[in-house]
Formats: sequence, structure tokens, C-alpha cells
Amino acid sequence: MAKTERKKNRFGLVGKNISYSFSQGFFTEKFKKLGLVNTSYQNFDLDDITKFHDLINDNNLKGLNVTIPYKELIIPFLDSLDLNAESIGAVNTIKFTSGTLKGFNTDAYGFEKAIKPHLKTQHKKALLLGTGGASKAIAYVFDALGVDYTYVSRNPTKNQYTYHKLDKTILSEYTIIVNCSPVGTYPNIEEKPNIPYEYITPKHLLFDLIYNPEKTAFLKTGEANGATIQNGLAMLEFQAEKAWEIWNS
Repeated sequence: MAKTERKKNRFGLVGKNISYSFSQGFFTEKFKKLGLVNTSYQNFDLDDITKFHDLINDNNLKGLNVTIPYKELIIPFLDSLDLNAESIGAVNTIKFTSGTLKGFNTDAYGFEKAIKPHLKTQHKKALLLGTGGASKAIAYVFDALGVDYTYVSRNPTKNQYTYHKLDKTILSEYTIIVNCSPVGTYPNIEEKPNIPYEYITPKHLLFDLIYNPEKTAFLKTGEANGATIQNGLAMLEFQAEKAWEIWNS
């Protein structure tokens, strides 16, 4: 079988089980609008990060995005890190320059741009549901904004909450709740993080990094209690544009 002709400028997304991904559609449409006929974007679905070497050896790549579960695991494969990515400890964008790979994190930029319009005076403390690479970018932004935060984990370490520990007192104090976990992603749209939603009030802001479905069970339940809600689509769009800027700088 003849190989499909390869585009000169190739970009893509590295992750696992990413057929649902936002990025491929976003960049394919962007390239079309920009008239970039010799530029392509595709998903590279790896069942194991060790296959990353084969991927970069077999493709003429200019840049990559990185998603769950490889934002941290990808770091040893890179030659250098941008200062922000180094501080965060997670990478979602890779730039290829003369055979070297440099890691960046545009999640933090995207999250800050997306959440800032919703922040009000009562939003002083946040709960971060999940402790993966995405949550590190969120923590980085809250540090910069002066918002205190605590991680919530099924396997907590020191100074973290377990889900069953959450109660009315904690939720009255933490008025921002960010779902950094994949719980509730399509097709498992009935699932939601195990928090006591009965204590969510109109003072709360619920932000879900998930964008498919548009309104997760987590967001729907919060909205029913009067909370302000925001899904991850705006964050993704902002981070994707920032990645494009990095690849072309």
C-alpha cells in the first residue's frame, strides 16, 4: 500500500485514548483559514510513553501538544524546558528546533485567561480535584493570582484532602472548585467527582477542565445550586493559540 503523502510542516497531539481530542479539529480548521496547504495536524495515540522515541524518529515534526497522561512523563524525553514549564513540572507543548526538543506549558496561560473574568471578591481559596499534570498548571496560576488552594485526591499526601473529608465547613471556605481530573469526560458523562454538592452555593465558582460534554455532570450539579460555572473550552482555545505562537517564534 502506498504511503499517504506527508505534509512538510507536521504537528500533532501526543496522548492516550485521544480520538475525542479538541486539538486536531482546532488546528486543522486553523490551517485551512490561514491557507496553509502544506501543514497538517494529527493525533499520535501512544499506549506507552516509551514509544515516543519511535514517533519522533519516524516523523518530520515541527511541534507537538501533549495531553493526559503524559504531561509529566514526557519531560525526560526533552532536551530543555521553558522556565514556566520547569516551575510547573508539566509540559503540554513541544517545539522542535534543529533536532532538539524544548518543552513549554501553555495550560497555565490558557487557564488564567479563562478564569480571570469569573473571579470575584469571595473567591480567595480553591479546591483542586486531582493531582496530575493539569492540576500543576492550575496551582501555578493560583500562586500567581494570590489564591490559596488545596489538592483533593483519592490517595492524598501531606496537606491534601481526601474526597470523603470534604464537608460543609470546607466548602464554605473554598469557593472555587476546579476539576482537574478526567472524571465526567465523554462517553462517561454521568460521572462526576465525589464531592458534597449539597454545600455548593451561589458564591461558588466551578471550573471543569473537561470540554466534552460541554456541560459535565459536575457543572450541571453546581449550576443547579446557583454556582457560576465554566468548562474547559476557552482554556483550550487560549492554550492552543499560545502553542501556535511558540511553534512560530
